[in-house]
Formats: sequence, C-alpha cells, structure tokens
Amino acid sequence: MYGSNSGRNLRVTACAATAGAVLLVAGCSSDGEDKGEKNAAASSQQPKATDPYWVNPDGNAAKQVAEYTKDGDDKNAELIKKISSQPVGEWIGPDNPEAEARGYTEAATKADRDALLVLYNVPHRDCGQFSKGGAADGDAYREWVDKVAKGIGDRRATVVLEPDALLHLVDGCTPEEFHEERYDLLKGAVERLKQQPATTVYLDAGNAGWQSPDSLFEPLQWAGIDKADGFSVNVSNFFPTEVSQEFGKKLSAKVGNKPFVIDTSRNGNGPYTAGDPSENWCNPPGRALGEPPTTKTGDPLVKAYLWVKRPGESDGDCKGGPKAGDWYPQYALELARNAK
Repeated sequence: MYGSNSGRNLRVTACAATAGAVLLVAGCSSDGEDKGEKNAAASSQQPKATDPYWVNPDGNAAKQVAEYTKDGDDKNAELIKKISSQPVGEWIGPDNPEAEARGYTEAATKADRDALLVLYNVPHRDCGQFSKGGAADGDAYREWVDKVAKGIGDRRATVVLEPDALLHLVDGCTPEEFHEERYDLLKGAVERLKQQPATTVYLDAGNAGWQSPDSLFEPLQWAGIDKADGFSVNVSNFFPTEVSQEFGKKLSAKVGNKPFVIDTSRNGNGPYTAGDPSENWCNPPGRALGEPPTTKTGDPLVKAYLWVKRPGESDGDCKGGPKAGDWYPQYALELARNAK
C-alpha cells in the first residue's frame, strides 16, 4: 500500500444512525434508560486545557467496559478504558446527517467541550473496497453536507473532511471522469462548513507513506485548502507521529503554511510490515494505541493529535475481523495491551 497502488488506506464509516441512536448521544435511549450515566465511569471528560474534545459516554468502547465490568472481568475493563476515556471521531452516517450532527454537537456543548466529526460520504468512495459507497451523486452529497452544517449550527465543532477522497484522485484509483466533480465537491464542502461560525475544517491529505508532498499540494489547492483551517494526516493509519509531523510540515510549506492535525489513534508501534503488502493496513496485528489526543503538541503547526479512527473498530473483514466499522473487541484489547 504505502506509496503504491497495490493497496489502500481504509477509512471506516460510523454505523448508520437511526433517530433513536442520535438520542443515545445525549445519554437517553428511546425507552428512557440513561445510557450516559451507566457508562460515565468509563468515559469522563479529559482536562479541557489540553484536550478540549468531547468523550462520548455511549461509544462502543464505553459499552464494552460496561459489559466487562458486569461480567466481573476487571482486567479487560481497565484495558478498554484506555480507549473509552479518550475522545474519538464521530463519523456522520448517510441517513440522518442533520440529526446526528446536532446530537453530537449539543452533547459536546452540554459538557463544555468541542465535537470532533468526520465526514466520509463522497460519491464513489473508497474505490469499491471495504468502505465503498457514499452519496448517490454530487447533488445528493451537497445536500448531505448542507444538513451536517445545519446540524452543527453555531456550536463548536472540528470536522475532518473526507479521508482518502483527495488521495484517491492523486493515485488514479478514482476514475478520471469523476475528478473534476470531486474537487468541486470538496471545495464546496469546505466553503459550506466554514459558514458555521464555530466550525474548524481539516481537509484530509493522506499519510506519509502514500504520496509525496510534491504530488499533493496542487490537488489540495484545487480542493479548497485556502478556505479550510488546515489538513489532516495519518487518518486510520499507523505511521509514527514524528514521521507524520515531518510529512505534514513539508506539505504545509507548499500550501501557505497551513497547520495540520495527526491521527495518533493506532500508531504506537508504527506500521505493520509483514505479510501481504496489499493488506498490511487491514487489522494488522501487533499495533498499539498512540499518543492520547491533545492540543498541546509542542509545535505551532501541529494543532492537535486526534483519534480520528476509532480504536477497536474493524478495518474490514480481513484477518478474522468483522466488516468495516464494526466493533472488534479482540483487536481493541490488543491495541490497549500494547500501548506504552
């Protein structure tokens, strides 16, 4: 995968949410049970000064902690708390974008924190691989983004925009006939989201092993990086933070010194290099949680370390894992167990 067309970085979508699922974000289920209180011990908020992002008390990791605790498995519960206690990206689903965005941002605001949202619904997504799909066409995508923006309103939110979408234009994975439209959609999404007064937008720019900054800076410009707050790197990938930082700085210098964020969710042991190179990105063994999310990175160009990919959710039905985006408890435990 890294630097070639033989494999792709997977970006998992959040499970499609129903209206009831959005209610769970605020801590209540449709039957009145207070899910947030039940899982609160596993997911209290981090100190705002160093980590201003919201921890979802009803995330998959928090639910897993509750299940292990109920079963008396305190050892594994403590391991998964390494995940449940940190803020992770909320991937907006295709069906109820306005309600989901409103639910997440309202819950974050109530906790005096910022929501971290991921938009991953561009047409012809993921080149037909494990996370294939996306909006039916350009008009459907524009409508979807508009609903997300309306759901965010004037509340504080950081949006990571369309992981892989730009890179799949650069590497030729996405057919040429869709390139012009995708650049237009990405640029339009940046502009629409930035109409919201408290929304920060990072346009995804891949990772240190896929393409060079020289091949990326013009596509980033065509996709509207000038209107965005910056770009994201290493989403759902495993490159060490210092490698991603060097890559990001080289790219930043070519796009007006724009700042960037780094996904550190699973990069504690770096990339997996054994086995089939075309699948060493998919549920690779021996990986570890990386640096906890924080805005105190020690570098003014690196705005935050974020857990954009939700640790413990599968990359796809490979190496014994469930379908992309499903909770994978064995993998979550391994990531936590290997964390430094």
